[in-house]
Amino acid sequence: MSDDTAAVVRARFPRLTRSARGWAAGWDRLGEQTAFYAKALVSIGDALRKYKAETLRVLAEMSLGVGALALIGGEVVILAVLTGSAAAIVGIFGYVQAGSLGVSAIAGFFSAYANVRLQLPLIVANGLAATIGAGATAQLGAMRISEEIDALEVMGIRSIAYLVSTRVLAGLLVVPPLYCVTFVGSVFTTRAVVVFAYHQGAGGFDHWFNTFLLPRDVLVSGFQCLVQGAIVMLIHTYYGFTASGGPAGVGEAVGRAVRASIVVSITLTFVLSLVLYGKSGDFHLSG
Repeated sequence: MSDDTAAVVRARFPRLTRSARGWAAGWDRLGEQTAFYAKALVSIGDALRKYKAETLRVLAEMSLGVGALALIGGEVVILAVLTGSAAAIVGIFGYVQAGSLGVSAIAGFFSAYANVRLQLPLIVANGLAATIGAGATAQLGAMRISEEIDALEVMGIRSIAYLVSTRVLAGLLVVPPLYCVTFVGSVFTTRAVVVFAYHQGAGGFDHWFNTFLLPRDVLVSGFQCLVQGAIVMLIHTYYGFTASGGPAGVGEAVGRAVRASIVVSITLTFVLSLVLYGKSGDFHLSG
């Protein structure tokens, strides 16, 4: 198509032209993000070899927080609050719904099923996105607009390995202990609600919980959390690393990153649950 013909098309169909440009820009951004994610994952080896101190610093900051927020701003505290609330809801609705069918004794089944398969992956992913993910976006965005990243590159430091890969690696390292803490907390919270609020026997709850809890479910749930942790950190570091437009641009980047990571985590939980658990769910209830 010649330049004159293209100019005529743009003049006669302005809305179609804007839509085509928007689609083209969207595909360009998708390709740019894919290349960034691939480079960040490949550079994890450099982060392990050359930037161990930075990785440990970021890991400590992610897990426990720093400064005045060390007691209330760490990921451990945030996930404990989120998990406790969600597990309490599982206990309440599980007991009430089971009681409406006359089988309130199997409330432990809901803890073994809902907490492990559904609640924990979503809570861990959303907790990572809302805390350490948003913090990473803000930190990298502030460094970008203040030209600190450009200064690192001038000094010969590999900016993606030093700033991005270290955070992705720290996110992967912090997920397993966080998952163990949230798993234990969710189980004990649901048990406490059912036993102390509804006065169900602890032995009955433990019996049905142990009957329906499959070791494979725990491993699969932990694997889901690892995958989602890596994806959340990749998304947030990308938006922070490419932020522009001053402080307002950094805030916009944080909002976009949180929105994208939450949508991706929910979609990924659905897809992985369908792929890993299948259609049967490994539970066969009969009367």
